[in-house]
Amino acid sequence: MAYDDYSPFRRNRRRRTIVLIGLALLVIAVGVLAFLRSRAGREPGTTSLSDTAKWVSGDEEARRELITTLTEPCPGAPFLLPSEGWIGLLYGDPRGPYSENHRHQGIDIFSPTEAGVTPVYAAYDGYLTREEYWTSALIIRVPDDPLNPGRQIWLYYTHMVDKSGSPDFIDDAFPPGTYEKFVSQGTLLGYTGDYSGSARTVWVHLHFSIVLDDGYGHYTNELEFDNTVDPSRYLGLAVNVACAPSAPACTTTPLCEEAILSDGGG
Repeated sequence: MAYDDYSPFRRNRRRRTIVLIGLALLVIAVGVLAFLRSRAGREPGTTSLSDTAKWVSGDEEARRELITTLTEPCPGAPFLLPSEGWIGLLYGDPRGPYSENHRHQGIDIFSPTEAGVTPVYAAYDGYLTREEYWTSALIIRVPDDPLNPGRQIWLYYTHMVDKSGSPDFIDDAFPPGTYEKFVSQGTLLGYTGDYSGSARTVWVHLHFSIVLDDGYGHYTNELEFDNTVDPSRYLGLAVNVACAPSAPACTTTPLCEEAILSDGGG
């Protein structure tokens, strides 16, 4: 009898618990969606998740909508976009594997091809180095920053190797141990790859960043966000996470007021 007497109260309490859990999950879902929209910097009605879904689908037509292809620099911009593809991870991006406290230091240009097919070009004239111990990376010294005359900057490229570590998709003209070899804008550097140096799987892409000089003629640690510069004005493309469209195109206003900037500025 005791169980029957209390069962209505038990059922009501269970219902209240279910309703509260449901409301809590709804609030969390809305909050996550709002966060993604605010951080993704996408056009109204789209989110980074929808763009990612389009890319992962493998549908060529859907992917084509996301791809940025430039054969020459945007009007008024000094740099050439170093590779074609979907600029899917933006400057200042906090999405995984990055975070609010460790933002993405450059841009990731995801290739519409398999590894070793999509070309990578020098974004600007400079002196190329490939350290002896670098598997998948190159760096180009630009003695005179075209947007900040008198400042030296470095252009960093990486992931240009197969995920297993071999074969190497960097052009044979730049073997490990290459130092200060002059390259002009548009020089073929190699092809995009999917090497991560760890067990973590990455899609075929090029990571490109602008790295500050230490003041003594050496590049600083690219892994530190504040050692890098937003590429938006250099490329003439809105690639800052605060305001980038799904498929960046040449624009006269590549850097928005809400842009997330490092100590190196824009």
